[in-house]
Amino acid sequence: MRSKLFVPGSRPELFAKALAGAADAISIDLEDAVAEDRKQEARGIVGEWLRAHPDDAGKLVIVRVNAMDTPHFEADLEAVVQDGLHVLNLPKPESADDVRAASEALRRAERANGVAQPVRLLLNVETPRALRDAAALAAADPRVMGLQVGLGDLFEPLGIARREIAAVQQVLLAVRLAAGEAGVAAYDGAFANVADSAGFVAEAQLARRLGFAGKSCIHPSQVALANEAFRPTEAEIAHALKVQDAASAAEAQGLGAWMVDGRMIDRPFLQRAQAVLAVARRLGLLPRP
Repeated sequence: MRSKLFVPGSRPELFAKALAGAADAISIDLEDAVAEDRKQEARGIVGEWLRAHPDDAGKLVIVRVNAMDTPHFEADLEAVVQDGLHVLNLPKPESADDVRAASEALRRAERANGVAQPVRLLLNVETPRALRDAAALAAADPRVMGLQVGLGDLFEPLGIARREIAAVQQVLLAVRLAAGEAGVAAYDGAFANVADSAGFVAEAQLARRLGFAGKSCIHPSQVALANEAFRPTEAEIAHALKVQDAASAAEAQGLGAWMVDGRMIDRPFLQRAQAVLAVARRLGLLPRP
């Protein structure tokens, strides 16, 4: 999921357009993008759309619900846990117990609505406690498919500048390591200044260098930028293919380490090459045999 495009849950006229666009996922938002007095209306709109739209667009469908400590959480799940939903984006979980409670609430909603395919969880890391316990959150339940950074919610209450690169780097690295410990993906959050394309690209490139799989987009103009930033380059693909080919030869010779283009390669480098090739294969970027 290189790109995830947010769409307000109160704007159904945008759903089909987003679904037909270039983003890898559509993320319908019932939280920040919907005013308090329209929460009930929005969840009804989203639930009806999920029940009606065919699940054949080849795109991941995500809904960000309201946080568990709000009066909207249970009603959100009752409305949106439908066969058309793939991932529930959970804002502000504070503990592993929160994650397990959310998973149990999902199970109840699936059973009530006759949903056969379990809905996965994407957890937002948006508070100091969640950042400290990010690995425990990620490993709390098998439904968890990834961690997502929420820098605005994390930084603003603490007076930390959103564009302070040292702070951004530290948080991104901590979240990526926590996700890696749990064996799930890490995703970068939103970049609010839509007019600053260069800033968006710089942050997306930083996230990719730190091992993130993709980034949230709050405007369609950011989608192509995210897709390009998280796309393996031709040089990366070529090197990964060399590593893979050399690994086969090394295995036949009983070698644990080998050389590729003057660099020593062993299993961790092979794992990275395999990950690059998996993304390239999914995107149709591998050369024909």
